[in-house]
Amino acid sequence: MSTTQEGQRADSGPLTVPNLISGLRILAVPLFLYLVLGPQADGWALAVLLLSGASDWVDGKLARLLDQYSRLGELLDPVADRLYMAAVPIAFAIRGIIPWWVVGVLIARELVLAATLPLYRSRGLGPPEVHYLGKAATFTLMIALPVLLAGFGDSAVATTLHPWGWALLIWGVGLYVWTGLMYAAQALMTARALPRVRTSAVLPPAARGAD
Repeated sequence: MSTTQEGQRADSGPLTVPNLISGLRILAVPLFLYLVLGPQADGWALAVLLLSGASDWVDGKLARLLDQYSRLGELLDPVADRLYMAAVPIAFAIRGIIPWWVVGVLIARELVLAATLPLYRSRGLGPPEVHYLGKAATFTLMIALPVLLAGFGDSAVATTLHPWGWALLIWGVGLYVWTGLMYAAQALMTARALPRVRTSAVLPPAARGAD
């Protein structure tokens, strides 16, 4: 793998395959919202949701396979994730698929994580490394939401999938809250252990940010 400096990968520029996939994921958000809230074409909305989840895995694999790394990619991928984690639950709550308190919990967790970033920056640090439980929480929710959409209806398939979707949702929300508290505690411990820095330089993050 080529490097510009020790421990850093060369920036491949904005025009990369992973960036194209992430950009398409972002553009698919309004399409999903239209399908699920407008004509309520749940089958097509489910297809968009499943393709988005699959592309999230594919773009990471392609980035490593093609050795394509860019600062833009570091931004686009988490932006796409956050858009889906906000847009999908809100749309589902509007449709009555999930209650609004679930949306409130998910958004509150994101706000808590956003509030920790200034603590790291004031210590000259980037975002914390992603914990495997954070990845597990996001992955569980990304499975739960399509299952809940497929289970919303009166068909035999929907009746079968509905309880599975709720089981996954409860487990995912629980993990999401737990990891949010974990990241918040980590930020507070870091703030207490390290002094504030006077320079504007910030160390590069160990990963793209907390999930």
